[in-house]
Amino acid sequence: MNALLYGLVVVIWGTTWIAIFLQQGPVAAPVSIFWRFAVASATIMFVLLALRRLRTLALRDHLFCLLQGCCVFCFNFWCFYTAAAWINTGLESVIFSMAVLYNAINCFIFFGQRPPARFWYAALLGLCGIITLFWDDVVASGWNNGLLLGIGLSALGTYGFSLGNMISMRHQRRGLETMTTNAWAMFYGTVMIGIIALIRGDNFMPEWTVSYIGALLYLAIFGSVIAFGAYFTLVGRIGPGKAAYSTLLFPLVALSISTVYEGYVWHLNGILGLLLILTGNMVMFAKPETWFRRLRVA
Repeated sequence: MNALLYGLVVVIWGTTWIAIFLQQGPVAAPVSIFWRFAVASATIMFVLLALRRLRTLALRDHLFCLLQGCCVFCFNFWCFYTAAAWINTGLESVIFSMAVLYNAINCFIFFGQRPPARFWYAALLGLCGIITLFWDDVVASGWNNGLLLGIGLSALGTYGFSLGNMISMRHQRRGLETMTTNAWAMFYGTVMIGIIALIRGDNFMPEWTVSYIGALLYLAIFGSVIAFGAYFTLVGRIGPGKAAYSTLLFPLVALSISTVYEGYVWHLNGILGLLLILTGNMVMFAKPETWFRRLRVA
């Protein structure tokens, strides 16, 4: 079952980044996010009500769902959609893979779970990887503010996603059903991003093109209802640290697609940076005794 959930998350989230790219254009980012999660939350609520699976939550749990919605279905995606105007979405997915390190830090902050010693090696590899990955672009752009903003927003959005993981872990420790808390969190996130769009004075009319509407439906049904449900189920089954292992794999999918559709050019620094980041993530999951055993065999 865990393998199936991993597969769904990797394949779907590995392809959602190009769908975000297809939504870049005249429609404001908060509006695109609003319609994505409006469709997704309406779908999941309808299914749960039809199946009588929407459970009652206490007021305190609803407040945590509101907080989760702001972290996972509102502000973090605002960061990602905005960053897509400045950097390649495939590169965004690579930064997003750093969620495994954020989760280790947040598990310590919120649950007292001290990260293993290898965390520091993983963090150093990840940081070096990010610097290496973007170094050529940063230098070539003359330290362009837009590029740096795109990198910063992607990192901030990833941290928001990690905070949402912590809240999901809290829900499941209290025995709350994942689909119910996910549905309410998505609903509250939709309301919050809608309020933001209203305050900004954005036009709520979507772009009536095949690419935009197709991307919207894919992001809503597959990227939101199915993938988030699968991911948060993994968080409950194996913990946020191991669940974030899926983020190690889908950047490879995202960058492969980005090479075709966004014209991403693979250069030496990019390949080395990607390898450093992926190695850092793998270090987080490699058991030390496994490494020593392999060394002895070699």
